[in-house]
Amino acid sequence: MGDWIVYREPRRGNGREGYVAVARVTQIESDPSKSGFSYAYVDDFLPFDVVVSLRRGARFYERKLNEVENPSRIGAALQGRSIRTISEDEFGAIAVAGLHETLDPANAIRLELDSRHADAEVLAMVSAAPEEQERRIAQMLVNRKIRDAAFRRAVVDAYDGRCAVTRLRIINGGGKAEAQAAHIWPVAEGGPDVVQNGIALSATCHWLFDRHLISLTDDFGLLVSHNKVPSELRVLFAQQLDRIHLPVDRQLWPHPSYLGRHREAFAAA
Repeated sequence: MGDWIVYREPRRGNGREGYVAVARVTQIESDPSKSGFSYAYVDDFLPFDVVVSLRRGARFYERKLNEVENPSRIGAALQGRSIRTISEDEFGAIAVAGLHETLDPANAIRLELDSRHADAEVLAMVSAAPEEQERRIAQMLVNRKIRDAAFRRAVVDAYDGRCAVTRLRIINGGGKAEAQAAHIWPVAEGGPDVVQNGIALSATCHWLFDRHLISLTDDFGLLVSHNKVPSELRVLFAQQLDRIHLPVDRQLWPHPSYLGRHREAFAAA
């Protein structure tokens, strides 16, 4: 237990044909209805910033794939091998490539991985050479600051840097959006670091959302605790009661199960 896995999507079924995420296996249970099959339970799931191609340059990340005589037949060679082992260095190389945007020094300010927001240990990891990052990848994948940076990038970019409630898009000179990435189901309570569990909010709206003074309907209308939110703010929220600003890609919209959890806390607040 505790081993890391990397998720790969095949081309079949409109897949993205590449490595797309990582997670850590926490438990394996035999399938009671199918002999020889098991369920793997995972934690620390983290989608990649970008889809990582099977190839790095002219070679494949997985050394075993380089042994296939006809590279055009890689898809056929992988059929029936959806679960297979890879080495630690292969995993590290894939994961670092997948987090390219998060670890890019050019994004340090907007993702709060700069000296103003990150401690010396985090700064050392994100500024290390790729080979060193690959070696320390397991440590990086569980680091809260780095995970928050990846989550912020994914959520804020999905909402085009715009607060979902106020619809304001404010970008400073360093390219950092005023909007923040809020978790709908908090990580501390088991919530995942995925865009569908996030929403881009201004600092004030984030504060209200985290304290369950505002929430969302399943139709993405805004719910406001009228006896706790100042009337001045309620006026600003009036146009968002029917529907908030959402990502262009519907697959990135907040998931109803996460919204349901938040509404339960909103009703109890």
